[in-house]
Formats: sequence, C-alpha cells, structure tokens
Amino acid sequence: MDDSKLNSFIDPNLYFLSSSRSREPLSINIAMFEQPLLRLTLVDILEATNNFCKTNIIGDGGFGTVYKATLPDGKTVAVKKLSQAKTQGHREFMAEMETLGKVKHQNLVPLLGYCSFGEEKLLVYEYMVNGSLDHWLRNRTGALEVLDWTKRFKIAYGAARGLAFLHHGFIPHIIHRDIKASNILLNEDFEAKVADFGLARLISACETHVSTDIAGTFGYIPPEYGQTGRSTTRGDVYSFGVILLELITGKEPTGPDFKEIEGGNLVGWVFQKIKKGQAADVLDPTVLSADSKPVMLQMLQITAVCLSENPADRPTMLQVLKFLKAMAIEFQTLNGK
Repeated sequence: MDDSKLNSFIDPNLYFLSSSRSREPLSINIAMFEQPLLRLTLVDILEATNNFCKTNIIGDGGFGTVYKATLPDGKTVAVKKLSQAKTQGHREFMAEMETLGKVKHQNLVPLLGYCSFGEEKLLVYEYMVNGSLDHWLRNRTGALEVLDWTKRFKIAYGAARGLAFLHHGFIPHIIHRDIKASNILLNEDFEAKVADFGLARLISACETHVSTDIAGTFGYIPPEYGQTGRSTTRGDVYSFGVILLELITGKEPTGPDFKEIEGGNLVGWVFQKIKKGQAADVLDPTVLSADSKPVMLQMLQITAVCLSENPADRPTMLQVLKFLKAMAIEFQTLNGK
C-alpha cells in the first residue's frame, strides 16, 4: 500500500475513513418484526419440500442445503436444512434465530419461520427469485443475461446497506463472518439482500471482536484471521471489498485464471495492476463504457481501501455506504434511489 503509484491512484480523501474515530449519527432505520415467526412442524416442512426432493435444491453451502418449498397457503419460500454433521449446527441455528428473528431490514433476507425437531433444524426464508450474485456473475451455462453496470452498482449499494445495518444499526452489533457472492441474494428487482447468518456472533456493546475458530470462505477471508483468529467488523469490510472487486472485474476471487498471473488471486492481481498504473485494465470489458468507466474506477478506489492489509486502515461499512451514496448522486447510477 506504500507504493507511490498506488498512493497516487487512491484519492487521499478516502483515508479519513479509517482515521476517523468520531461517533457518527446512524442513518439506518431499525424495524422490528410485526408478525411472529412461523413455528412449523417437521410434517409441514416435509410436505412443503416434497420430502426434501433433490429437484427442489436451490443451494448447498457449508452449513446446510437450501430447498425451494411451497407452504400450505401457496407461498413459495426457501427452506434451509442445517447439516447434522456440523458440530456447530445447534449454535448456528441459535445464531440465525437471534439475528434474523429479531430484526428486519430491506437488505437482509427475511426469516419467516423455523422448525426444530430433535436433531433436525430448519429455517424458512423469503424466496429470492433471482438467486445469488454468484450465480449471475459466474453464469457458467451462459443462460443468463450479463449483469449491466447499473444493476451491479445497485447490488453493491444494497449489500452495503444490509451489512452496514448489521454492523451499526443496533446493539449488540453483528459480525457476519462469511460475506461472499453466494450470500448476496437478489429479488425480482435485483435488490440485494444479505443472507446466511450461520457464522454471525452477537457482539456486546463493550466488545470489539469475537474470538472463534477461523470461519469464512477461501478467497474472502481477511489476512489477519489466520494470524489472530479475531473476527471483527473490519474483517467483513475486507470480504465486502472482494465482492466489489468481483462486480468491477467480473472475475472470481480465486481459481485457474490466476494460476500463471502475478498476484496469485483476484486481490493480488488487481493490486499489481494498480501499482503498475494499469488500473483500467482490471475493469470488466463486458460492462465497460464511456459512462461506466469513471464510476468503476472510483469504486475501485474505495475497494482498495476496504482491502487494506491492516484492519485499522479499512473504513467502516457505514463510511463505505456513505461513499457509495455520494457516488450514486454524482453519477445518478441508482436512478434517484
């Protein structure tokens, strides 16, 4: 980060983000659930998922499998069946309940209900018709349209709002600990909603971190986690920075694309390009245009600070959100939102 070319690329005004220690007024509204969560029986879940039929699987993560399901009233939902093989299965269930069961925000995937029967633990979420950001960016079958830059910016802004709410919206604060593209879900309007709080830990007002086993997904884990084992909100900021890089470059965080490339992964490759004064070369050509280029480069500046090796040099998510909002106003990217 000390390289002269890198420093000249990053707007020095961004550095006040990490040095500011003042308590900023929150610009996020808290809304509690008006309706109690559904308490479903195992029979209800079996009927809704057609006995957990494999054809209904819409997602498979480290802590469980997600099924598309239909409730008796005809409502389509997503049912997450937590893995019994995971030693933290019960704790994850409780974390989910403590997190999404009590709070509501337009950029969090709504938890509608749950079922606990012996070792079986299941969560019922609102169904997100457009699936995950990972699904759209990878587009491995070529069956999906390319996400244009307007949609990508909208997704970045929405995901930042959701994460800022977890970090700053209420006390105790919440660290997600597994921010990645497959945990950013999209509704019919491509509104981003942060999902999967299985690794979340509630942080009391007097604590700044939580010490646990290293959690997260390869490619998104901040460098300090391997050294200290301390999960902080700044770790989430790093992971969010990786998502911003994915939106900007169209590339995956790791993989064969970087096998023979300097840097070894997406973050390393991008920083090498920035140091060489070739920042524009990392922009995704499928969405690059005269209109999108300036805002993509400006977002890349914010992203670079989010990815600072020293956690103290990273901004907070509330500060990232404020910069994205300012960009939206400047470039009218969010169509007045």
